[in-house]
Amino acid sequence: MQHNWGMAKPEGYRKAQRLMEVADRFNLPLLAFVDTPGAYPGVEAEARGQAEAIARSIEVCLKVRIPSIAAIIGEGGSGGAIALAAANRVLMLEHAVYSVISPEGCAAILWRNRDEGKEAAAEALKLTAQDLAGLGIIDQVVPEPLGGAHRGKADAINALGDALERALASLTGGNVRDYRADRRSKFLSMGRKGLA
Repeated sequence: MQHNWGMAKPEGYRKAQRLMEVADRFNLPLLAFVDTPGAYPGVEAEARGQAEAIARSIEVCLKVRIPSIAAIIGEGGSGGAIALAAANRVLMLEHAVYSVISPEGCAAILWRNRDEGKEAAAEALKLTAQDLAGLGIIDQVVPEPLGGAHRGKADAINALGDALERALASLTGGNVRDYRADRRSKFLSMGRKGLA
């Protein structure tokens, strides 16, 4: 409750924007660790501009001139996650999920019942790391220890650290790159390909 179950309010997204801009100003690579069911949905958050804060955060992610890497380490839900994960490389722990909506939310819309159709919705959403890698939404699946990251925290941290190091080396090593153009191309190609 103290941290809104990982759901940021507009102020959190605005803070993230400022930090991204500082990293850009000092030419520091941007690493984002994403574990949120989405943005905080309260009336007061909407009154303070939640949608604008998310949209602006996505805009800042896409416009910074530095290399950026996002790691989905638990749940990446809705625009609240995309606001931090519009990156050159997106890594995802093996048992994490990343989707525009939760299976329960999707079932509530399609079947008018949060529980009925929840499993069908989860399958249709293709929210697992393996599905998303196959669709080209994420760039790499990071293996977790047997039983999940919480069973072997040190091993999971080391595996993610190694994957981040390799991703950063692939982005920064050698040629000078236009990271903005890379991100633009990456996200436009997702839209062009669709689910085909």
